[in-house]
Amino acid sequence: MSHKKAGGSTALGRDSQGKRLGVKMSHGQKTKPGMIIVRQRGTKFHPGVGVRKGSDYTLYAIKEGTIYFSQKKSPDFTGKLRCKKIVSVK
Repeated sequence: MSHKKAGGSTALGRDSQGKRLGVKMSHGQKTKPGMIIVRQRGTKFHPGVGVRKGSDYTLYAIKEGTIYFSQKKSPDFTGKLRCKKIVSVK
């Protein structure tokens, strides 16, 4: 009989690297065109005035100014009012 467990491979032990998502600039900070404000998966934050959304849902500034975060109630696809987080540059 063997005295050691078989040294085969395991199905566990793999993990992907963090994607560094989240809010990169805060309310009241100065920004320049092209600076990233939020990296996200899906639209947790929606673009407002002076902000555009990239193909991977990244929000970035399109003009120089100050960042403002606000909330706005708007209907979802069922007609129910939901709060949306809006990011603007003024």
